[in-house]
Amino acid sequence: MSVTPLRQLALQGAAVILVLSLAWPYFGWQAEAMPWLETSVAIGGVAFLFATLSRQPWWWRLIHAGFMPLVWATHRLAIDPGWFLLAFLLLLLVYRGALSGQIPLYLSNRQTVAALDRLLEREDPGQVVDLGAGLGSTLIPLADAWPERYFTGIENAPATWLASRLLGVGRPNLQLRWGDLWSTPLGDADVVYAFLSPAPMSRLWAKAQAEMKPGSLFVSNSFPVPGVTAGEVIDVDCTPPRPLYCYRM
Repeated sequence: MSVTPLRQLALQGAAVILVLSLAWPYFGWQAEAMPWLETSVAIGGVAFLFATLSRQPWWWRLIHAGFMPLVWATHRLAIDPGWFLLAFLLLLLVYRGALSGQIPLYLSNRQTVAALDRLLEREDPGQVVDLGAGLGSTLIPLADAWPERYFTGIENAPATWLASRLLGVGRPNLQLRWGDLWSTPLGDADVVYAFLSPAPMSRLWAKAQAEMKPGSLFVSNSFPVPGVTAGEVIDVDCTPPRPLYCYRM
């Protein structure tokens, strides 16, 4: 089973249906109230079993095991529903990519920026594009280091895009756009950088092959293109390891 949000929701839903289909008739026949704490724990156990059988990563197994007990505990707190709506909206503003495309917010560290700086010195590109620019933690220092080069960042989460715009003010060679990376043209880019997740890499590679010009360079932080051997892998001295996979068009 893949780890798409809909599949995970279906797995949790299957656990709920299985447990309730057994618990409701039993306690109804006994004329007893449903013990919701025990029921939620049972649902978590069944969801954990399903996640294990479908070979989900360990963190998804823990999420499935704890989700329904946490729902029960939260319900007991009697929190006003408006707070949940507010929390959802705030998360959507920051983590829209995780919800819409399995692309969480990753921030490139200083060691990665230094490695990219050395790569740009070697490649001498005129145009650099960052797909999923986040807070601008990659492009802002590079734009400062290379004022003669042009940097474009694409970010689809409104809050992080706005923060990056504010942090990047005063740099004429830097443009940070709010938009969809899939509709961003790559034909003029000399270097395209991405720090996304394993999920979109095959699709992104197809886009790069279709749009990037010959001789340009596609660089993926941490996540290689499935089934494609990188022309160069740059090891970044950091923990956890964040290798840069470089693909020449």
